Amino acid sequence: MKTVTYNIQYGFGKDRKFDLERIAQEMDGADIIALQEVERFWTRSQNTDQAAFFAECFQDHYWVYGAGVDLHIQHSTPQENRRRQFGNMILSKYPIVYTRNHLLPKRSSIGQPLSIQRTALEATLQVEDVPLRIYSLHLTHLSSQTRKRQINRILKIHRDALGEGFPLSFENSGLNLEIDVPDRPVADKAILLGDFNFAPDQPEYEMIVGPLCDYGGHVISEDGFVDAWTHVGKDLMSGQTSYTLTENVRMDYCFVSANLRDGIKSCWVNDKARGSDHLPVWLELDL
Repeated sequence: MKTVTYNIQYGFGKDRKFDLERIAQEMDGADIIALQEVERFWTRSQNTDQAAFFAECFQDHYWVYGAGVDLHIQHSTPQENRRRQFGNMILSKYPIVYTRNHLLPKRSSIGQPLSIQRTALEATLQVEDVPLRIYSLHLTHLSSQTRKRQINRILKIHRDALGEGFPLSFENSGLNLEIDVPDRPVADKAILLGDFNFAPDQPEYEMIVGPLCDYGGHVISEDGFVDAWTHVGKDLMSGQTSYTLTENVRMDYCFVSANLRDGIKSCWVNDKARGSDHLPVWLELDL
């Protein structure tokens, strides 16, 4: 199973050209796609419905879109019913059983910094006989303090998932429900994919993979996550995917739940991609 995560910068590449076709080509061959910065009906991206565009490009994939920013378009009419949206997307060759769009903690900004509502889009897939939770994530670029709050929320969402159960949790005792809506268990396996906006040497990284152990590796619990990049033996600080104000860094990740770690086969960055200011990160996993 091949998975790719890609912050597409709403279609603008390293050459500042708007080209969604190029982005689609750079994701060709993926079974599961997690996208960030997908927008709908913004003037800067030619009023394109980008979710519809990628759905059309990958017609053998199921898909779901989750907006963080969702604004009324000035001068629009009720009949048009279009909204200006910005958020995350998941496309999957495997059926998407259910989805949830989680709004992450946010702080307002006065002055220069742009504060954007970030989200964690969750989709549970049915991969043959294995249910799998996928998250397409985008954390704030503004501050470590806010990212820590967002990570705490994400980890709580993950750990609470089993206890919260399927969106419809019930016993089939004469309820007026469709026969193909059975009560199902929630997947205990999960993958966090996306633009986390921190480097591996920042404290947010250890919040996800656990603290360093004096004897090597990280101390994680069974419901924790491992970094697929380092799990396959690659250097912690290599694999840069984008840049900060001062340097190129690895900030796009594939974090795999600890109970899936033995299935990680490979992880790599497509450093030839030019469709965005980020590079896509690929993960090959055997469930």
